[in-house]
Amino acid sequence: MMICQTMQKDMFVRLSENYNITVVEWNHDVDHVHILFNAHPNTEMTKFINAYKSASSRLIKRDFPQVKKKLWKEMFWSRSFCLLTTGASPIDVVKTYIEKQSEK
Repeated sequence: MMICQTMQKDMFVRLSENYNITVVEWNHDVDHVHILFNAHPNTEMTKFINAYKSASSRLIKRDFPQVKKKLWKEMFWSRSFCLLTTGASPIDVVKTYIEKQSEK
């Protein structure tokens, strides 16, 4: 599944260039990803996240057809997402949290 995670990150980085977004840290857990990034204040975040979820879902289903058997209604991602700002936490604390996600 590491190949799948690498593909997801590569897709995120490629799409982010069109939205003035720069990846700072990336890691995953079993069923979700954590991404720390810088974005321009005018970036349409919902549009970007939906573009990422659509593109990565197509790529994963194409390259890993066995995944389709485990999906609910053929959806790789849930319709929801959580987007938080880091204003209250030092960036280093957030980066460390993300780095340790797959170590649980």
